Amino acid sequence: MAKLSTDSKLKEGDPAPDFTAPTNGGGEVSLADLRGRNVILYFYPKDNTPGCNKEACSFRDRFADFKEKGAVVLGVSTDNVKSHDKFTAKFKLPFTLLADEDKAIVQAYGVWGPKTFMGVKYNGTSRVTFLIGPDGRIKKIWPKVSPSDHADEVLAAL
Repeated sequence: MAKLSTDSKLKEGDPAPDFTAPTNGGGEVSLADLRGRNVILYFYPKDNTPGCNKEACSFRDRFADFKEKGAVVLGVSTDNVKSHDKFTAKFKLPFTLLADEDKAIVQAYGVWGPKTFMGVKYNGTSRVTFLIGPDGRIKKIWPKVSPSDHADEVLAAL
């Protein structure tokens, strides 16, 4: 089980670190441009892997509910735009994926760090979700996420 990096100092109530990042489809998103809306910023390890597929599909399947509540869903991994485009097409994802290839966003949010998988230690992205309020402050953090039903938890918090 991946642990949240101990250097993560972000807490509920803190201002969310701003970012601008390339997205699937060739666009770009800045957190500052989303002020006034609830933003679900979910970090995941890698496109097209079992847990990440489940999590993305759970957000996809509840996307209409998020939209109805006026919330923006953004998925973030260190994969490139081309990988995100394939992932989005394969699973018909209706929300935006951010390509954080330089790891600036994962580091700013404290979700990049040491992990262990099947006895192998490496650095990677932990599966963590942040709910950022319309005021740009972190309303809720989910440091441990169950990929299958996580979207329901986030919706309940909205």
